[in-house]
Amino acid sequence: MVAKNTPDKKLTRRQEKFVKELVSTDGLQTLRQSAIKAGYPPSSAHTRAWELTHPDKCPHVVAAIQAYRDELDEMYSVGYKKHIRDLQRIRDAALEDKAYSAAVQAEYRRGQAQGNIYISKSEVRHGSIDSMSREEVENELQRIREGFDPIIDITPQAVEAVDIEGESAPKGGGAVALVERRAENDETEG
Repeated sequence: MVAKNTPDKKLTRRQEKFVKELVSTDGLQTLRQSAIKAGYPPSSAHTRAWELTHPDKCPHVVAAIQAYRDELDEMYSVGYKKHIRDLQRIRDAALEDKAYSAAVQAEYRRGQAQGNIYISKSEVRHGSIDSMSREEVENELQRIREGFDPIIDITPQAVEAVDIEGESAPKGGGAVALVERRAENDETEG
């Protein structure tokens, strides 16, 4: 025969409801609210909840609470094998629904979890131009310039405009001044 306050004692129906209510809503409601939802009267729910969670008063309920928490932790835990299996299920369901993007993403994540299929590489650089001295910046710019072919100067050069008859344009006037001068000469001759 099982003693009155031992961890092996069988739970009553109300105690079972309390355990499930308390653990499944862990942190979302108070002990008193869990007791009320389990069927204890609101006037004594606070006292009942304290007794049910006290190891000296109800060790069998405390043990059941811990066992149910462990069961839920196991059910919802993320382990490598479970993770890979779940991603495979997601991929298969996505393929059945012709959601190829989701299927590819699930398969990609499976490969990442494997660790040797998709390797993510990133480079972290420390320091920036803001932390460099003027001399360091100039040296770095010079090093970069030396890595390229010489720069071709394409700046236009001033050339003297000459018309068909070999007449030079006035200095600073360019071809426009030459044309204007020719037009003036034509008017005076004509």
